[in-house]
Amino acid sequence: MSENKDQKFVYDFTEGNRDLKDLLGGKGANLAEMTNLGLPVPPGFTITTEACKVYLASGEAPAALRDEVSAHLAALEAKMGKKLGQSDDPLLVSVRSGAKFSMPGMMDTVLNIGLSDESVAGLAAQAGNERFAWDSYRRLIQMFGKTVLDVDGELFEEALDEAKAAKKVAVDTDLDAADLKKLVTRFKKIVAKQAGREFPQDAREQLDLAVEAVFNSWNTERAKLYRRQERIPSDLGTAVNICSMVFGNLGPDSGTGVAFTRDPASGHAGVYGDYLQNAQGEDVVAGIRNTVPLADLETIDKASYDQLMTIMTTLETHYKDLCDIEFTIERGQLWMLQTRVGKRTAGAAFRIATQLVDQGLIDEAEALQRVNGAQLAQLMFPRFDDDAKTELLGRGIAASPGAAVGKAVFDSYTAVKWSRSGEKVILIRRETNPDDLDGMIAAEGILTSRGGKTSHAAVVARGMGKTCVCGAEDLEVDTKRRRMTVGGKVIEEGDVVSIDGSTGKVYLGEVPVVPSPVVEYFEGRMHAGADDADELVQAVHRIMAYADRVRRLRVRANADNAEDALRARRFGAQGIGLCRTEHMFLGERRELVEHLILADTDKEREEALSALLPLQKKDFVELFEAMDGLPVTVRLLDPPLHEFLPDITELSVRVALAEARKDANENDLRLLQAVHKLHEQNPMLGLRGVRLGLVIPGLFAMQVRAIAEAAAERKNAKGDPRAEIMVPLVGTVQELEIVRDEADAVIAEVEAATGTSLKLTVGTMIELPRAALTAGQIAEAAQFFSFGTNDLTQTVWGFSRDDVEASFFTAYLEKGIFGVSPFETIDKDGVGALVRSAVQAGRATRPDLKLGVCGEHGGDPESVHFFHEVGLDYVSCSPFRIPVARLEAGRAAAEAKGSDSR
Repeated sequence: MSENKDQKFVYDFTEGNRDLKDLLGGKGANLAEMTNLGLPVPPGFTITTEACKVYLASGEAPAALRDEVSAHLAALEAKMGKKLGQSDDPLLVSVRSGAKFSMPGMMDTVLNIGLSDESVAGLAAQAGNERFAWDSYRRLIQMFGKTVLDVDGELFEEALDEAKAAKKVAVDTDLDAADLKKLVTRFKKIVAKQAGREFPQDAREQLDLAVEAVFNSWNTERAKLYRRQERIPSDLGTAVNICSMVFGNLGPDSGTGVAFTRDPASGHAGVYGDYLQNAQGEDVVAGIRNTVPLADLETIDKASYDQLMTIMTTLETHYKDLCDIEFTIERGQLWMLQTRVGKRTAGAAFRIATQLVDQGLIDEAEALQRVNGAQLAQLMFPRFDDDAKTELLGRGIAASPGAAVGKAVFDSYTAVKWSRSGEKVILIRRETNPDDLDGMIAAEGILTSRGGKTSHAAVVARGMGKTCVCGAEDLEVDTKRRRMTVGGKVIEEGDVVSIDGSTGKVYLGEVPVVPSPVVEYFEGRMHAGADDADELVQAVHRIMAYADRVRRLRVRANADNAEDALRARRFGAQGIGLCRTEHMFLGERRELVEHLILADTDKEREEALSALLPLQKKDFVELFEAMDGLPVTVRLLDPPLHEFLPDITELSVRVALAEARKDANENDLRLLQAVHKLHEQNPMLGLRGVRLGLVIPGLFAMQVRAIAEAAAERKNAKGDPRAEIMVPLVGTVQELEIVRDEADAVIAEVEAATGTSLKLTVGTMIELPRAALTAGQIAEAAQFFSFGTNDLTQTVWGFSRDDVEASFFTAYLEKGIFGVSPFETIDKDGVGALVRSAVQAGRATRPDLKLGVCGEHGGDPESVHFFHEVGLDYVSCSPFRIPVARLEAGRAAAEAKGSDSR
């Protein structure tokens, strides 16, 4: 990024507001907003994300940045009446990251910038507290050494543990000034040895190096991993916030804490958060000391507690959402260090959205935007069976709900390794830190013996929707010996444990699970209006009802039998968008398909098709009955014929052994010949789909007849069948014209024979690039299109999904080539461009062309928004993803309406 000479790179907290997140980052924008509201925010200024972008692009800070920082620093010094680095009464500042989107713990922070061997004495004199001054200095060296000079943080922790052991104390607050002086000397020696330089004594050098370290932290591996996980763009950069220090480590009348305006785990109103006396902010989120509940602050410091409650109400009303707040109390003076719209669990998101509607703070449209399909999917996961026999190991803080079962592992590396081998694992730590992120992603759940609802583990787990139990103090975690002990019982690495993120309970062994109440609601087993209906179910019901009212996209199901169709209908499906007829050829019917494949004469082939016809018809009758009154799109046979024959290796061995025994089976010999004959180097690009229907006479005609006869039977029984016949893998209009002519003739025969008028439509799947590019021609013969985005993605990218996902997708995701797999979320630039052009060309030819999608992208939240945008009529997905698609279709419509009104 090139530097604009007139560009402003530094903003005082008094100059910004919450709408400038792109420029000032979330933290800087919200500090400015709180300053505008007149809340007690320590003075400071923000270096913009634009400065970071210049630095990352060129390797150097913008030329104008140093002078701008100097000017703002001078203004800050004048306001505070003290200077950075002066020896008698030094100004100290914090340097904190702050990207547009919250990335808790992923980037760097340095506190107490400005302390040195000289100024530490001045701070002690000014504060009247020598211990506080030396504690602040050791914290600076520790954070600066790890963050800026890349010294292994464990070296500082080990030195601190040894100091506590020598003093025979359990916590660092029991170390006195003399102990901390010795610790500072040792920390400086660690820095000199490990970094190859002395700890800098010049305050401005400390500041400049810390700013660069924050810029650099944008591209650390953990930050990149978090962005990939949360789908945060990599080109945003981070702002840097320089704030005058306020101190929570001045003694028992000081402290630091994190507060939520509502419970981020449940959404319930109340007093939620953690407080730690005589501590600085990082102590709370790091989980290295167990906090007290925020409610205890009322007893500790009632004036500050009352002021905080008032500010929390102000912020929630102003932001109209759950707010996450960081604060410090310095000798009875409350200071606000940060606020942001807080991360929350899926259940809390739905509850809070409806609560805010009831309070009149937001409307239903905004409530719909406050939740998403990924959260709804989490709520549909199973939960532990309350009636199961269990062995309780202990209980911690319910930090992020869910039922997680897995083998105990005690480090991030093992979690990733075992997970990649197919093992389900629970990551167990004393407390997590940002370096544990890859293990947290790999694990089914996270368990820590320290920390609370605002610890690193809790905040990150909630953001990822990962089950988490924190602060289980009865559990003694020994990461070096790779085991956990509780009440004399030892849990070794590899032992199975179960954790309940909704109750905080930890169990030995595997606890059975039962369906979630949300699934029971969707299946009609829990009525949302019932007195005993779960509060969460009520919230889900209200938001889903609104989504259904406003959405334009209809939602259908991918279902191949009546059982799946009935389940899909209970989940709210408005028809079937994909019935795969190949599933009707498996099981006991495989033998009939073998007869069809082995047929040498027209008579043999007709006999095989005649035997299959009534079976196919029976399947369709059941399907049309289950979906009576709703459309059912039936895809004619698609896969290569070899899929219906025995495996070539197994069959070859069987024939060879039989020949050795001289009792070879004639049918096996014919099958082996057929398998060899049908063998293709790349069968997914070979004889399949419409090509089968064109080269095997009567195959598609039999299927069309079965559909038509089933529809006629259902209609004569006073039903309302609405069948749609879909021809797969069409690449040219001529293929579709031939099949449609044959289908129309068969349908006319059935209508004449049954005396029934059938309104069957014939369309095609658009799953080849050529079909998308010639959609205008194909629409002349097609009454509907359904985009088969699974195959379209494969053919556009040149990927074989089964092969590439296991071979190089992981590397592509790690290198940032993919933000997400193109099979998970539609590739808008490539595959999506073809879909868009096909929609436009198809509708130009046939304005009433019905358009849908039946690949698994139909249930992906982000993809649903794209399909709404390009003008499809419906999406189709697996039954359990139908509620997610309904919700996202509503969100897409509400979002588009909001954009139009703006």
